[in-house]
Amino acid sequence: MKMKRLVSLLLCLCLAAALMPGAARAADADTVQHTVQALGIMTGDQNGDMDLGGYVTRAQFAKMLVAASPYRDSVGDDTGYSLFKDVKRGHWASEYIRIAVEQKWFIGYVDGTFRPDSTIRLEEAATVLLRLLGYTSEDLTGVYPTAQLSKYRALDLDEGVSAGQGALLSRRDCMYLFYNLMTAQTKSGQVYAASLGYSLTASGELDYAALVAKDLRGPFTLLPGEKLPLTTNVTVYRNGQSANVSDAKSYDVYYYNKNIRTVYIYSNTVTGTYTAAAPSTVSPTQVTVAGNTYALSTSAAAYKLSAMGGFAIGDTVTLLLGMDGGVADVLDAKDMDSVYYGVVLANGNESYMTSGGVIQAGRAVQVACTDGVVRSYTTDSTISVGSVVSIGWSGSQSGVRRLTERGLGGKVTASKLGSTPFASQVEILDTNTDGGYVKLYPSRLEGITLSSGHVRYYATNANGEITHLILKDVTGDLYRYGIMTEVREQSGGVSVSGSYSYIENGQARQYASGNTAFNITTGGVRIAYQDNSVSSIRNLSQGSVSSLTASQATVDSKTIRLAEDVQVYLRSGSEYSLVNLNTVMDGSYRLTAWYDSFGHPAGGLVRVLVAQEKG
Repeated sequence: MKMKRLVSLLLCLCLAAALMPGAARAADADTVQHTVQALGIMTGDQNGDMDLGGYVTRAQFAKMLVAASPYRDSVGDDTGYSLFKDVKRGHWASEYIRIAVEQKWFIGYVDGTFRPDSTIRLEEAATVLLRLLGYTSEDLTGVYPTAQLSKYRALDLDEGVSAGQGALLSRRDCMYLFYNLMTAQTKSGQVYAASLGYSLTASGELDYAALVAKDLRGPFTLLPGEKLPLTTNVTVYRNGQSANVSDAKSYDVYYYNKNIRTVYIYSNTVTGTYTAAAPSTVSPTQVTVAGNTYALSTSAAAYKLSAMGGFAIGDTVTLLLGMDGGVADVLDAKDMDSVYYGVVLANGNESYMTSGGVIQAGRAVQVACTDGVVRSYTTDSTISVGSVVSIGWSGSQSGVRRLTERGLGGKVTASKLGSTPFASQVEILDTNTDGGYVKLYPSRLEGITLSSGHVRYYATNANGEITHLILKDVTGDLYRYGIMTEVREQSGGVSVSGSYSYIENGQARQYASGNTAFNITTGGVRIAYQDNSVSSIRNLSQGSVSSLTASQATVDSKTIRLAEDVQVYLRSGSEYSLVNLNTVMDGSYRLTAWYDSFGHPAGGLVRVLVAQEKG
């Protein structure tokens, strides 16, 4: 009997906990706060202080209510009359109260007052929100406030709300209330936020990115001596990373959302020769600089690069790029200290016609820069493919300089190479002497040890932090990988030849090597390309897979990481089908892993997985 009573008590306690306000799947507090701020329902004081512990008056709730309604953009400065004897003309909330009362969401008291300064209780707020959603007393079962609170819970308006019946509402409670309101069902069965025209995600939640973009101001250029528009209680991101107000630099491009007190800063620039405008220099919408074309995202940039502006075809300019990669502003190259580092991919010639109709032509090199962008620059001399170079500006002239290689060794962590720290926006490029390159992030190299021979060049800032790092074939990511399905090699006297059929990223390919044989077999292979032609093919190492996760495999008792772009093939006879990794993780397949073992310090990854049905 005692055991039955104990079980019954536990069940009751669990049920009670489930019915407690806020016990359901309440959203993360930061998400809730940022969302209601982005909606403009609660924005805090002039410094962004939300005062979440404070209680809410009826006037304050009326303002929140209208901000969350279809009338959010209909509030005027002064109604010119008073609906209640205690809400006179000029009262800060008179317009919000008027709209809320006229729409029958709020009602006054029988003595002709509204009592704007009285704190609001849960049942009052719940009743008001139900009216906003279209529900009337006829839609409820029971008496006030039990009926209203029952419906309030049924609509999940209570998630995250700590106040119970009779309790005063805090600003934190209101924050959750209005967040929940947006995903609640109206009487007509529509998601409330959708009825206001807001975008929803596939799961029916508010699209936060769209909300932020809706009230985002910018782009603006931070000129020397200027400050950001928000400086206190502000969240700052610089190039997508968390930052501080003090991290903003002259000529950064910035955007801000006042409601959520967030600033987004970008320091992406492109410096080079301005060689073309489209559709014309009279009214350009895009321009070509350093061999790449960029859209113009502001009228100011379009004017400066037009025939009426200060820049002409042939000038060396610095483009300031915004969050969408478009040109937000443009400067004379000499106004910024721009230096690029990279590897030469090709030599050639570049020509363009100036605004005066004169054709300018000269020698040029294509450079893969450490930010992963390929750019074209004029030069007075031929620089061999694969050379490490820097590109800098003196006045308005560009210069490409071949660098003497500079090594550095040590263990790589997320923050440093050996004892030398990385700058916060460090740029890393893995390269080879054939002109191959791939952009890396520190996490790709974390935990490996590099010798000085693995580092071709590195540059540091005034603080001794590595800003640019060029490596020598460290990852194995410079090659392509696939499955060799057929090999036909012939040798006759001093002549050899080969014909090869293989699959690369699901695409069937063939290659005839002429007077070369690679001495390989079918299975996983590494393919090297030079000038878009196959230069070598080598077999990968193979092993049987006994266990597999989303990031690693156990291959012949060894744990080997999967490459991020691992190719997974389902084999049936001689046919290979490219499939998703999840397809082969249910244990019903016999798996073979093909991995590189060519001595790359950050290599040794599974590049290809082949799955066959067991049997």
